[in-house]
Amino acid sequence: MDKKLIIFILLLASAMTAVARPQYEDDEETVQRRAREKRIEAIRDSMRAVEAFNALQRYDFVIEADRLSFKYGETAYVTSSTNFISLTGDRAVVQIAPFHGGGPNGVGGITLEGRATNVKLKTDKKGNSTLTMNVSGAVISATVSITLPKNGYMATAIVNSNFRSDRITLYGTLLPTEKSDIFKGRSF
Repeated sequence: MDKKLIIFILLLASAMTAVARPQYEDDEETVQRRAREKRIEAIRDSMRAVEAFNALQRYDFVIEADRLSFKYGETAYVTSSTNFISLTGDRAVVQIAPFHGGGPNGVGGITLEGRATNVKLKTDKKGNSTLTMNVSGAVISATVSITLPKNGYMATAIVNSNFRSDRITLYGTLLPTEKSDIFKGRSF
């Protein structure tokens, strides 16, 4: 009887080990699923890149920044709905809000809203696009340089104040204006 009990316990332990063992996802179905997901993500990225480039060409875009870099290299991770640069025709908004609430614009920073002048879009030999413009508001003005890499939708924007030697770099997603979700504070 002890032998039967021992055999039963060994079989039970063996069965439980087989059930508890992690399933290694290297079967053909899982490999195909992962490959399909990678292809779908690549197609989505391509579509985002085309949308971003077309929006840049139409002068109808928003860069929703999720990271800022300041003059001396300090970095801040920020909310993209309150840190952005937008251009619609010749109207531009540059909003930088690294703080949570308060500030002159009510959302933790400053908002420059005004007319965009000297807007120039250039594409280099490698396919990278750079848009430069001056934004003049009622009290302050700035020079903005936006770089969009070839086949990319993540942009870099450098904002230089025209009155002080301040420079802030914004890193974020370039979207058509109609796909953006931003909150603009009070402007100067």
